[in-house]
Amino acid sequence: MSDSGPSGPPAGPRAAAAAAKTLRRGGGWLRLRALIRKEGYQILRDPSSIAIAFLMPVVLLVLFGYGVSLDAEDVPIALVVEEASADTNSLAGAFFGSRYFAPVYMRDMHEATEAVERGRVDGIVHLQGDFSRRLAAPRTGPAIQVILNGVDANKARLVEGYATGVWTKWLAQRAADAGTPLQLPIQVDHRVWFNSEVRSRNFLVPGLVAIIMTLIGALLTALVMAREWERGTLEALLVTPVRMHEVLLGKLIPYFLLGMGGLGLSVLMAVFLFEVPLRGSLWVLGVCSSLFLLAALGMGLLISAVTRQQFVAGQTAIVTTFLPAFMLSGFIFDFHSMPPVVDWIARVVAARYYVSILQTVFLAGDIWSVIVPNAAALAVFAAVFLELTRRKSRKSLE
Repeated sequence: MSDSGPSGPPAGPRAAAAAAKTLRRGGGWLRLRALIRKEGYQILRDPSSIAIAFLMPVVLLVLFGYGVSLDAEDVPIALVVEEASADTNSLAGAFFGSRYFAPVYMRDMHEATEAVERGRVDGIVHLQGDFSRRLAAPRTGPAIQVILNGVDANKARLVEGYATGVWTKWLAQRAADAGTPLQLPIQVDHRVWFNSEVRSRNFLVPGLVAIIMTLIGALLTALVMAREWERGTLEALLVTPVRMHEVLLGKLIPYFLLGMGGLGLSVLMAVFLFEVPLRGSLWVLGVCSSLFLLAALGMGLLISAVTRQQFVAGQTAIVTTFLPAFMLSGFIFDFHSMPPVVDWIARVVAARYYVSILQTVFLAGDIWSVIVPNAAALAVFAAVFLELTRRKSRKSLE
């Protein structure tokens, strides 16, 4: 009489092969899920990662949004009136009523010139003594002298334009009150598209989102693998059956989600705190931001894989990602004002294409002729950085 074992699947080469095949199919996903969980716990235990993703956008947006402005408002100017009259008082009132100027009456040109030299005012508006007489003679024109401090050339050009605008608006109002047409050689009909308020904040804040995403993506992953190399935890991980691409994905996915959370916070602050219009689609913004974040994360992973030291990785990430994104992305400086050599260098900066997308989506809408080529460039950057990271990262201690 023979003992019979418990019933079950038949043993044999075919069953063993099927079991191995099942293990291979499910093992990769199980290992990846474990790595993602492990990285999630590490993020929760490490407040610096959460601070980079959520605190840094708030600080940078508040500092740049409120502290940096390309607009010239409340510019102090000296107003010198040689002979008071109804016309000079009316024009002086136009300058006092403009939000761009903070005029100060001064007795003569000597006092006004001394104020410019000492930096108390940025310019002088001089209404000469024969102002009213020349105003009544259309051929000669009124005598107005505008002197500007040209140390800051950009500000001087802005103030010159503002002064011309105040003068032109005053002439138009005067002609309308008199019921006569405005006698100017050229009449300009101004139309400003996409940023009708001409607020520099509407231009700066979307570009600042790109700078924030660059820092989030690069710093988060640049410090991750370098930290594990320093602590020796990555060496212990390499002796396990886990594959290197699973290690990279296990680090990429959690920080991608963290970075997208930082993006959402930045967009909410831009729209509701700084009142920047969002005229494009959220899904376009999300897709393009995902491509750029993948490129930034890939760049950070590549830096950490090469340096293997947190300090060096952090410094390298700032020099190779933040500074080019700040200087060469069009965030502040226009491409057309750059020398051709610098413009070509800027073409290899991923933030350049992302800034163009953000400014278009926020201010103009879904302009596909702008979005598609820039999004394609971001996809190329993401693929290149992730592939370089994969090739540089090996299951080896060398």
